[in-house]
This record gives sequence, structure tokens and C-alpha cells, in this order.
Amino acid sequence: MHNMILLRKNLLLLLGAVAILSMPACSPSEGNETGHEFIPDMAHPVSFEANVYSDYSLNSWDEESVISRRTLSQPRNPVNGTIARGYVGSRADNLSVLEGSYNANSIYTPANGSVPYHYADTEEDRARAMAEITTNPFPITASGLERGQKLYTIYCGICHGDKADGAGYLVRDDGGVYPAQPANFVSDDFIASSEGRFYHGIMYGKNVMGGYSDKLSYQERWEVIHYIRSLQAKVRGVQYGETALTTSNTAPTEEAPASTEGAQ
Repeated sequence: MHNMILLRKNLLLLLGAVAILSMPACSPSEGNETGHEFIPDMAHPVSFEANVYSDYSLNSWDEESVISRRTLSQPRNPVNGTIARGYVGSRADNLSVLEGSYNANSIYTPANGSVPYHYADTEEDRARAMAEITTNPFPITASGLERGQKLYTIYCGICHGDKADGAGYLVRDDGGVYPAQPANFVSDDFIASSEGRFYHGIMYGKNVMGGYSDKLSYQERWEVIHYIRSLQAKVRGVQYGETALTTSNTAPTEEAPASTEGAQ
């Protein structure tokens, strides 16, 4: 009986000691102190956040991994064979299939996905693209020019200017600290350039300009080029639209059909 009483007392003392020692583990959070938490990873995950390069004090990923968070956060190219959302797998020179005008059973399908580009980011392939890509695969439409204007304003106008004269506000309003003069798209040189010069530049960039292939879809790139051509036409005093069409190397004509020839 005496041993049972002693064992019970010892058990109570042990439980009391455990309770006292456990109290700091239950301290509440206050201010910048997170307190002591059970399974803190549930509230503060050790995973990294993509496209965020700043350090996160509670994240120990870099300490545990041989690959830094900055490297892991960089945008990646799609896996080989990936089909982008919106890509219908049809060639650009068969645009009538996408537009739904190929035959009575054709259905209009947006071509906003990824289309393979068979030119590398080299000066040799830049020259090849300029020589081989000579037509815009999308017809000139009022809606396309409107979309092209909006996209140009967002991605291009800040450097190349609203008039495409190379005098965007980053150059004009920053006191000339811009590292290089953006291209003047309404110059004679660019007016005479083929579509490939613009498309290759959008894909890979040039000099201090980065590429925009990850920001503009296949169709959007061509709509931006259409809009640039319309600005060039405005400088030359000619029309560029659905009824009066002109390219970089031809005079405006009412009879010229909108190009549907692809160059990819």
C-alpha cells in the first residue's frame, strides 16, 4: 500500500514537472515574435516562392539545398513536346482552317498559343529570319490593329515611343540616362525592313532590349507588327487597314489581298 502511494506521488510530480517544462512551448505570439509553435512548418513553409528574389528569414531552403532560391525562381522553358494552352497545332499558312473559312465544317479557333520558331538567337539566324520571313500570316483587321496598339503601348511604347520614333518616356523623361537609344521604327531603314526583323527582335530582343516571346502570344506578336506598320504608313501618308493595304516595300493598293502566308 505504501509503495502504491509513493508511486502515485512520483507520477504526480513527474506530470507536474512535464507540465511546467511544457509551458514555454505554448507561449503566445506577440508583435514580431511568432511564439513557440507545434509543427511550425504548417504556418511557415520552407518552400520558396517563384519570382521572389528577396530573402525570407524563416526559409532555410538555401541552407538545405545545393541550388539557390534565385536559380530556382528563374522562369523556365517548357518541357520538350509541351503544347501550350490555346495552340491548335495548325500551321500559320493554313490560316483559313483557324478562321473557320476552310470549308462548311470549319470552326473558328483562336491561334493564341505557342508556335515553333525555327531560328536561333544568333546573328546568322537573325539575318536568315530577315530574308525568309517576309509576310505577316494574319490579315489586317481593325480589331487586330486595336489589340496591337494596346500591346505596343504596354510593351514597346515606353522605349520606342508612342509614334515608334525611338523617343519613349524612359528615354525622354529620364534625362538621357537610358543606356542605348531605342530603335526608330519609322526611319527609312526599318520601313524597308522585312517582317522577320521585327519578329526576330520580339522573340529574342536586341542589344539592351530583352525578348518578349514569353509575354506576347504568337498572334499578338504579329498584331504588334501590324500596328508598327500602320505607324510607318502614317508617316508616309498612306493608308494601312482592311480596305487599303500596304506593306513595307509596296505602295498602298485597294486590290492587294491580306496576306495569309506563313513564314515559320
